[in-house]
Amino acid sequence: MSLPDGVERRTFDGHERLATRGQPVYGEPTDGPWRLWDAGRSKLGAMLELDMDVELDGDDGVLYLGAASGTTVSHVADFAGPTYAVEFAPRPTRDLVEVAEDRPNLFPLLKDARKPETYAHVVESGLDAVVQDVATRGQARVAARNRQFLHDDGRLLAAIKARSEDVTADPDDVFEDVLATLRDAYEVLETARLDRYHDDHLAVVARPRTTD
Repeated sequence: MSLPDGVERRTFDGHERLATRGQPVYGEPTDGPWRLWDAGRSKLGAMLELDMDVELDGDDGVLYLGAASGTTVSHVADFAGPTYAVEFAPRPTRDLVEVAEDRPNLFPLLKDARKPETYAHVVESGLDAVVQDVATRGQARVAARNRQFLHDDGRLLAAIKARSEDVTADPDDVFEDVLATLRDAYEVLETARLDRYHDDHLAVVARPRTTD
């Protein structure tokens, strides 16, 4: 699959790796203006490394749920358009605010992704993508509640964490249950296990179901 505009493969330590143009954030290696996008620290980066068809493009409007201290969302903001970054915990949000200082298109929001009504007045509608990486039970419900921000042809790019749903259950059973709930609001286009980079995670590409 082709990479989004603004994402390239560059050589780091003799290996071709993903990279974006921007200020370094987490001590990652650089090659001139390019910075390594470490798939081992980024679920979305892992999806790109696995050639999933995420359909991201340069200048897309993105809502990122579970931004933490800004590792992945900083790369997204390097190539995307307006990028809204929702994080629930105050400590990583402080780091996220620092990351945003070098990226005028990145908007940090100290909010709970389970309660989109608390930031609906800030986040524009008709976005191209919702990227979801939240460590909470009810991940499918989070995706459904944030569907309102996507246009009909937008994409949900979610990393489902089995242990966040049920630490005792078999991950395959957890993923089946999450996908069953997710299908109430989305059409699932592609899934892939991320175990090569992240244990017990399922990557999901989906688009909103439309109501007639």
